[in-house]
Amino acid sequence: MKNIILFGKPGAGKGTQAALLRDAFQLVHISTGDLFRYNIGNNTSLGALAKSYMDQGDLVPDEVTIKMLEAEVDANPDAGGFIFDGFPRTSKQAEALDEFLHGKEMRIQATIALEVDEEVLIKRLLNRGKDSGRADDQDEEKIRNRFEEYNNKTAPLISYYIAQNKFHSITGVGTVTEISEQLIALLDSL
Repeated sequence: MKNIILFGKPGAGKGTQAALLRDAFQLVHISTGDLFRYNIGNNTSLGALAKSYMDQGDLVPDEVTIKMLEAEVDANPDAGGFIFDGFPRTSKQAEALDEFLHGKEMRIQATIALEVDEEVLIKRLLNRGKDSGRADDQDEEKIRNRFEEYNNKTAPLISYYIAQNKFHSITGVGTVTEISEQLIALLDSL
């Protein structure tokens, strides 16, 4: 079983690469954004709880996000492993994920950061925004704010995973195939 975490700033290619890795290794891709949309859209008890916080303009507590993630892992008992995308975002979440997986006799094998220069990412996101219509991909100031959020909250997790000898960095620049070949070779070596 391979359980990996994909890190990277918005536009680094996490979603694209996660789909390729999912197919190559028969993994389940767990995106926290997708989990929120599913649970809220289907009015699950966790979705209603998350929405109650969001409606008040508050951040959804870690405990709610973690319960959604745990439910998704539990719903896929035959998976060959999981790709966690967008989670963890904080040290507290990383510790909770480790504790949950340990209770299932599982662990994270690798945390992989897709590294791309911010100026390249801004161009990618602005182009994506033209096609997707996503407001947060059409405004350079909003994009830079998302990078700052990543740098302040998520990037510190690198030290957490370096200490566990689970952190790897791959360039996110090149063709989709070139990047996926690097990722597959890395995962094959684990």
